Order: sequence, then structure tokens, then C-alpha cells
Amino acid sequence: ISDLGDFMRRQLSIMNNPECKKLFFGLYSSSFFLGRVEVVRSDGLQILEEAVYSLKTPDKYSSEKVTKNTKVLIFLSLGGIDILEHKTKFLLYQCPLSTVSFCAVLPSLPKVFGFVAKHPASDIYHCYLFQSKAYAHVLVSAIGDVFRASKKEESVRGGRDLIVEALRHKNKILQRENEELKRKLAAQRS
Repeated sequence: ISDLGDFMRRQLSIMNNPECKKLFFGLYSSSFFLGRVEVVRSDGLQILEEAVYSLKTPDKYSSEKVTKNTKVLIFLSLGGIDILEHKTKFLLYQCPLSTVSFCAVLPSLPKVFGFVAKHPASDIYHCYLFQSKAYAHVLVSAIGDVFRASKKEESVRGGRDLIVEALRHKNKILQRENEELKRKLAAQRS
């Protein structure tokens, strides 16, 4: 496939097809992982700019500032964003889409993009930064598309859950009514 954007558009159209909802969807993209930085807010370009600056500034006291600058695979799916070591495919980080609050390309560095995700067990936000020579804008767009598709899927699933619950409730009412009518019929026969 010559163009990653065309591939992703095809994958997203397959994913949005109701008959294909159960198909496995995922996109691998190779990028350089610049690092992960703890941030104070959950969104905004300024957060990404500050995170890049923080990575450039050495800080021997910060254990949270992880700078690798290694080649990674970014696996994007409805489940979330997985960051894998390129050669070994070892999972470095896993961010469910529900924890991702912001994703963008840095205007000052168009090859650098990042996203902010909340730590699942605490109220800490981390900014994950990457560099991709050709696909930064496409990857950010894909993350946004998959995020929207995930939210759409959640709302459909939530709507189905409400319908199922309503049908269960209606079934209980009808069963009680049926039992009551059986008792009345048995009383009339005796």
C-alpha cells in the first residue's frame, strides 16, 4: 500500500460497516518514541510544547521523565494505543482510548506529535511524544477517527444495554401479570 492515509481510510470504512463490526481492527505505524513526561493538564498544544521542552532539559531527579528516542511500533485499535518496542514487539505502554484526552502535531515541529493520557490508577496525566518523518498528521487524524469511532461504539453499546434492560423489565412485568391471571383462572375453576 503506497499511502498510509488510504490504508487507514479503508480500515476505518471497514470498521464503520455494521456487518464488519466484529472484525479485528488495528494499525501499526513505525515512529521514534521521544519520551513520556508527566504533565499538569490534560489537553492543549502548550502541554505538548512544554513536554518537548522538558525532554530537552536534563533532569536527573525526575524518574517520570523517560526519554528513549527509540524506534517503536504504535498499534492503534478500538481498544486503545499500544506502544511496542520495534524489534522485540515488547509492550512498553498501553493507553486505553478512554484515557486519551488530547492528541496533536506540534506546529513548531511538524514531524513531532503526541497525545496526553490519564494514568488508569491515579489522577496523573502523561504526555507521550513521537517523531514520524512522513505520517505525523495522518497518525493524529487516525487517532482522532478511532477515538470518535470508539465513542460511537460505546454509545451504541450503551443504547443496546438500555434496550436489553427495558426488555428484561417488561418481561418481568408480563410474567407477574401472567402469574396473576393464572391464579384468577384457577380461582374461577374451583
